[in-house]
Amino acid sequence: MTKKIAKYSMGIGDRFGLEGLAQMRAFQTALERGVEITPVWNKSNREHTLIGTEPRDVRKEADEAVKASGWNGAYCVDADHIGIGNVDKFIDAADFYTIDVADYIGKAASGESIAAYLADMKRYIGKQQLPGIAEPVEVTPVLLEEIAGKYLYAIEEASRVYEHIVSKKGAKNFITEVSFDEASSPQTPAELLFILAGLARKNIPVMTVAPKFSGEFLKGIDYVGDKAQFAKEFEADLSVLEFAKTEFKLPEGLKLSIHSGSDKFSLYPIMHQAIKAKGAGIHLKTAGTTWLEEVIGLASVGGEGLAFAKFLYREAYGRFDEMAKPYLLVIQIDRAKLPTPDAVDGYSAQQFVEALRHDQSCSNFDINLRQLVHISFKVAAEKGKAYLELLRLHRDAVEACVTGNIFKRHVEPLFLGL
Repeated sequence: MTKKIAKYSMGIGDRFGLEGLAQMRAFQTALERGVEITPVWNKSNREHTLIGTEPRDVRKEADEAVKASGWNGAYCVDADHIGIGNVDKFIDAADFYTIDVADYIGKAASGESIAAYLADMKRYIGKQQLPGIAEPVEVTPVLLEEIAGKYLYAIEEASRVYEHIVSKKGAKNFITEVSFDEASSPQTPAELLFILAGLARKNIPVMTVAPKFSGEFLKGIDYVGDKAQFAKEFEADLSVLEFAKTEFKLPEGLKLSIHSGSDKFSLYPIMHQAIKAKGAGIHLKTAGTTWLEEVIGLASVGGEGLAFAKFLYREAYGRFDEMAKPYLLVIQIDRAKLPTPDAVDGYSAQQFVEALRHDQSCSNFDINLRQLVHISFKVAAEKGKAYLELLRLHRDAVEACVTGNIFKRHVEPLFLGL
């Protein structure tokens, strides 16, 4: 039986592996409200390296959380942003693979490959009217040559990784996502259309595809950009996928994957309206906020929890360059506006929580502090068992934050339209 996921799915990370049951409560509540969402635990190779964990740890957490919660729906473990160089370490644990080919965009495929691709695609030359897009897509020989030159090598790399996974796991035992979201520029509807055509030519049963959109998708903060432009691109991409499923015989469940960097609250109403209007599915990857909710939960109890949160901030502030280096493309921290550790030491529990929690209506919310804490989980990892023990001691406060964050801030506005 082929591995499947629900129409709606959500990528959830858990840096330290203790919040699986709290996360599941959000999906159970959604199901009680009439919406099934497949949870997908994801943790990148970079995060495993920084924390000192292995993919099998994520599988263990997911399996145990699902069993303890009594969940009967689908769930997955994602090999997040992998390539041929690191996919093998995820083979045993993962059943969802985010094949990231952004680094291969613009590399030249062989002349023979390009010629074969262009020969297959020439039947689309002319005006292609895609349902849901007002203006027809003008397909010219020059456009096809440009797309082949820009994307064909990346498509071939996706095929190489996909076939390697198939050789290890079998074709029916995993979900395939192909990610272009870390490209330097957004894909046009025409580019996305012919990327999907290229993936179909390689017999890749892609279930989710992550294109790049205009604007900035930064870690832990809201969307930075023109929301009207995003809406136009998002709706066009939904139309392209709907056309491509039939035209290229791609899986019926093919859907967009939004690699949000977490908390793109201002986009959720736009996305909800569009997927409802078109009856489309969606995969939302919003992993990092569980870690932040752990810190918020600890800070909220005061005492040793608040002391740890302040210690974490002091360490992160003093080691800024080290913390920021892996994330320079996805953060915008104004170092001059970061509060000093001495100032933060004077915060009450409420002040720290209000500075860190993503509530833009709160005057104490600090967008720079939040981003710095978001990327500084390595500090907690260095504390090892001491940090995990704090989380265990303050289960009620931490779990309430984790569950509430996923359900109230993400599930309700995107999937329920509230």
